[in-house]
Amino acid sequence: MSNTQPPKLADQLRAAIRLRGYSYRTEQAYVQWYVRFVRFHKLRHPREMGQPEVEAFLTHLVTDLEVSASTQNQALAALLFLYAEVLKKPLGDVAALHAKKTHYVQPYLSAAEVHCILDQLGGVAYLAAGLMYGGGLRLMECVRLRVKDVDLANLTLTIHDTKSNRDRVTFLPADETFLTRLRAHLAALRRRYEAHPDLPVSLPPALARKYRSAATSWEWFYLFPARTPSVDPLTRQIALHHMDESNFQRAIAAAVKRAGIHKRVTAHTLRAAFAHRLAESGASTTDIQSLMGHADPKTTAHYLEGMPPAHTRLRGPLAGK
Repeated sequence: MSNTQPPKLADQLRAAIRLRGYSYRTEQAYVQWYVRFVRFHKLRHPREMGQPEVEAFLTHLVTDLEVSASTQNQALAALLFLYAEVLKKPLGDVAALHAKKTHYVQPYLSAAEVHCILDQLGGVAYLAAGLMYGGGLRLMECVRLRVKDVDLANLTLTIHDTKSNRDRVTFLPADETFLTRLRAHLAALRRRYEAHPDLPVSLPPALARKYRSAATSWEWFYLFPARTPSVDPLTRQIALHHMDESNFQRAIAAAVKRAGIHKRVTAHTLRAAFAHRLAESGASTTDIQSLMGHADPKTTAHYLEGMPPAHTRLRGPLAGK
């Protein structure tokens, strides 16, 4: 008779998430919701509970903690996954009290305002902000860029590991000042890589198995690597990860303050400004959707809601020179 203990439920949950190729952030979030769910019900095992307990927990999130609709939806998704994919006890239609959806519109930044912000940035923060504004990248898409994704000859960026799991190609900013700084940054990265060519960079396990030499190749080196190696949370091996995105967020917040712009501007606002510039240049909503990687055109339309009325942005036919 074997004395081997079955894996803990949290470990089973992690294994199921990794098997389906979900991101490490999703794994962290789902495990966190599992823990909070169990603690809310006084450490009862989820196998002993079901739909009524899930509904009670989700209602608690709204009535007692006043979480947003997106936060509650994430908790629901985590518990639905736990019961369907790990416990093999799919839940029915969960009828909990739903949080009210908020309708936040990114503030409008003119081209002049964006350039004021960029003028207050330096180093990698300037480059990251330029890519988010010039190419419409999400923050995490930006920090996950690899050297191979940058095509200086054709001034394009290839974006992988996107929110919709669809690769896309977008603009590499053609501004000469930006390109000069980017080339200098790549040269510095090359020297850093050549100083420690055997130091691997972090890769998703499936990619690491498929491309065995990729982790130590120049092409797969991060465009914005961390300062020092760390333990990869998935493989438990020492590797070089990308820079922490919070560094960029703080740099942009400080730059907005120095620029004297009194709006709620985040890294994501630069992505919205990308959509606004394209719309102002006459691009179709379909083209904007494709460049931004939106699966649903309604998402693109939501980004464009922040634009001021047409009469404040455009000139009439008799407006004069």
